[in-house]
Amino acid sequence: MNILLKETTVIDVTSKHHLKKRDILIENGVIKKIASSIVNSTNAKEIKLPNLHVSQGWFDTSVSFGEPGFEERETIKNGLKTAAHSGFTHVAINTNTNPVTDNKSTIKYLKSEAVNHAVNLYPIGALTSGAKGEHLAELFDMKNEGAVSFYDYKVPIKNPNLLKIALQYSQTFDGLVQSFPFEKYIAQKGMVNEEVNSTKLGLKGIPSLAEELQIIRDLYILEYTGGKLHIPTISTKKSVSLIKEAKQKGLNITCSVAITNLLLTDDVLESFDTNYKLLPPLRTNTDIKALLKGIKEGVIDAITSDHNPIDIEHKKIEFDHALYGSIGLESCFGGLNSLFSTETTVKMLTGLKEEFSIEPIGIEENNNADITLFNPNGEWVFSEKHILSSSKNSALIKSKLKGNVYGIFANKKLVLNK
Repeated sequence: MNILLKETTVIDVTSKHHLKKRDILIENGVIKKIASSIVNSTNAKEIKLPNLHVSQGWFDTSVSFGEPGFEERETIKNGLKTAAHSGFTHVAINTNTNPVTDNKSTIKYLKSEAVNHAVNLYPIGALTSGAKGEHLAELFDMKNEGAVSFYDYKVPIKNPNLLKIALQYSQTFDGLVQSFPFEKYIAQKGMVNEEVNSTKLGLKGIPSLAEELQIIRDLYILEYTGGKLHIPTISTKKSVSLIKEAKQKGLNITCSVAITNLLLTDDVLESFDTNYKLLPPLRTNTDIKALLKGIKEGVIDAITSDHNPIDIEHKKIEFDHALYGSIGLESCFGGLNSLFSTETTVKMLTGLKEEFSIEPIGIEENNNADITLFNPNGEWVFSEKHILSSSKNSALIKSKLKGNVYGIFANKKLVLNK
């Protein structure tokens, strides 16, 4: 398919066309020409949309679908469709499936299900067999099969020696280890942030200490072992300062934040809506301010939707029994764009590609086209009619968002929202 993007503003700091209005001609999946004006002499499909902007294709470091094992929550096919319409050309898929993605066969299966799709699917391999935290999984084999990282999704590494061995072993093949920042013995049976609201509402609290203590431990181990460590979805003020200090020491540490932890505080829990039951839990306004500052200072490397579909039977029940999680692909850009400039938003949606073994492809002539099309302007309210996921458990329902995704072009395929 040949397409001609007309009057589009380029947002790509690696490109000489950054912040300039350009026409972009794409032939057979390759950017053939970028100029202030291009005559459509090859009968290419012409795309001219209001306030059209393009950037490098967005990447989400933490996406859950369900398949295999939980297809009622989300299938890979519908999940990839949702990602495409949400502006993502790359998604890293978590291990909370049945069976758990802990060997090369399960990695191969996930990749095979995404063949010939516009969105690139990157499997994350479980760090331990069955994600049980007892024995390391087949890390080397999974890496060779295409796993981009190793992580027991939302399951903390209880045994510090296991993390030590994983960081040492993964260095032999340049593997990326993830450690969920959650100390279970501190958190106990907590469900929400331990603060005034948890006491007022009678809900068991998860102290910030549960996150911060685990991070302190992990950073000490990383300093001892070396290697590459990613801390997914931090949520507290202290966590930001701990990772900032570690980066200043020169440790190879990265981190992400879930979009919900930037937009919502634990004040919303007054409704007892289980869509707000998240892990990490929603924190305070003080924490949000620190997270936003951490993004501006470059301490936080990427924002994730932390997309986690949960079927109605496990979400629309008593708060104590509801599963953690919210969908987020559809609302991630609009939420982030409501907080930051367009440039910062794009930066946070394209971060960590190289750390996850994904080659960033700039918007330049002769490069393969891997781009997201969007309009950064226009406010709107997110509602259920905007949800493309099979599950509807969104914590951002009724949130005011800014900007709209038009679609993507990747792998020689164009996907546009109607």
